[in-house]
Amino acid sequence: MKLIVEKTETLQGEIAIPGSKSHTIRGVIIASLAAGTSILHRPLSSADTLAAVHACRMLGAEINTDDPLKWVIAGFGNNPKKPEGRINLENSGTSLRLMSGVAAALCDFEIIFDGDESLQTRPMQPLLKSFNELGAEALSEKNNGCCPVLIRGKMQGGKTEVSGVTSQFVSSLLLSCPLVSEDTEISVLKPNEVPYIAMTLQWLSEQGIRYEASSDFTRFKVFGGQSYHPFEKAIPADWSSAAFPLVAGAITRSNILLKGLDPKDVQGDKAIVEYLRNMGADIREETGGLRIIGAPLSGVTLDLNATPDALPAMSVAGCFSSGTLTLVNVPQARIKETDRINVMAEELAKLGADIKEREEGLIIHQSALKGGKVRGHNDHRIVMALSLAGLIAQGKTEITTAESIGVTFPGFVEMMKLLGAKFQIVKA
Repeated sequence: MKLIVEKTETLQGEIAIPGSKSHTIRGVIIASLAAGTSILHRPLSSADTLAAVHACRMLGAEINTDDPLKWVIAGFGNNPKKPEGRINLENSGTSLRLMSGVAAALCDFEIIFDGDESLQTRPMQPLLKSFNELGAEALSEKNNGCCPVLIRGKMQGGKTEVSGVTSQFVSSLLLSCPLVSEDTEISVLKPNEVPYIAMTLQWLSEQGIRYEASSDFTRFKVFGGQSYHPFEKAIPADWSSAAFPLVAGAITRSNILLKGLDPKDVQGDKAIVEYLRNMGADIREETGGLRIIGAPLSGVTLDLNATPDALPAMSVAGCFSSGTLTLVNVPQARIKETDRINVMAEELAKLGADIKEREEGLIIHQSALKGGKVRGHNDHRIVMALSLAGLIAQGKTEITTAESIGVTFPGFVEMMKLLGAKFQIVKA
C-alpha cells in the first residue's frame, strides 16, 4: 500500500496513545512462563505483539485476544510443548531475541525460529554465542549469524559475555536465566538502549525474581532455579509511538492533547518530550494528558543512544528547525528493521532535505521540503516519519510500504486523519 500525504497547516484535537509494544511483548512472554492465568489490560495489538502471541501459543500457552482491552493468558510454566514446525516471528526482532532465550532455557527439543526477509538480516550471533557458553546448542541455520536460528538443549548457567549493541540481547538473557538450574553471571560490552534493560529489570522485580545488577548495567548476576508467577497488569501507553504525533504537533501550527502517557514509566522514549522542549517546543503536562502546541524550533545536539527509535521522527523535526540539528551516539539505529541512519538520509534528501549521514547519527539543516515519491523500506518507523515530512512539504508526498505501520501502530493513519492530517491510503 501507499500513503499519500498533503501539506497540512494545522492539526487539532485529542488522541489516545496505544499500549507499549515493548511492555506488551514482555507481558505476553512472562505470562506464558507462569503456571496459571494472567491478564494484560490495554495491550497493544499489532503485528509485532501478535508474533509473540503466536510463538507462545506454539509452545503451549493458551492466549485469548478476543477482547482488545484484555488479553487472558494461561501459561505453560516451565514445561513448554514441542512446536509443530518452525516458529515464524514475522518482523519482530524483540520477539525473536526474547523467545530464543526462552527456548534455550527450557526446551530439551529442537526449535527453529524464522521470520520475514527483514528479520533474517537482524544480528543474532552474539546472543547465540552466549546461549552456547551457558550450555545450550544454538546456531544460525545459514551460518550467517542471523535467523533462521536453531536451538536445542538447555542452558545450565555459568558465565557469559554479550555485546550490548542492542538491549534485546541483554533482556533475552535476563528473562531466561532465572529459569536455568545454576546461577548466571553476565558481562555486557558497551550497553546501548539502557532504558529497555531497565524495563526488563522492572518486570523481573515485579515478579520477585532475584538478581544483582551493576549501576552501569555492564554486570549482572541472575540466580537460577526460579519461576514466574501469574499476574494482572495494565500496559502503559507507548512513548515510542507518541513520538510521531508529538513531532507532528511541533512542526505544524497545532494544538494536540495526547492521552494515556505516563511520564513516570521506565520507557526511555519519554525523552522525546525533553528533546523537543530543548528545541523550543511548547509541551505542557495537563490532568488529561500531554498537550503540544506548535512553535518555532531551533537546532541542538541530541544524544539518542538510549532512544534509537526516536531517530526517524527527530530527523524530520530537524528539517523544520532553524540552524542545525545533530543526532549523535546512536549506531544501533543501523541494525533495526533497516539501516535507519542511511535510509532517513536517503529518503529525506529526495524531498530536498539538507541532511548528512554520519557513522553514528545525522546532521540536519533547516530545509524547505517539496513533495515527491519516497520509499518506506517496509519499516514502520520510516513510513511514519516520512508521513511527518509530508505534512510540511509543498505538494504531495507518496510513501511506499505503508502496510508496515501495522507492526507497532495500526491506528496511526486514522488517528492522524482525526487530527486533520491530509492522509490517504491507496493500494499499490
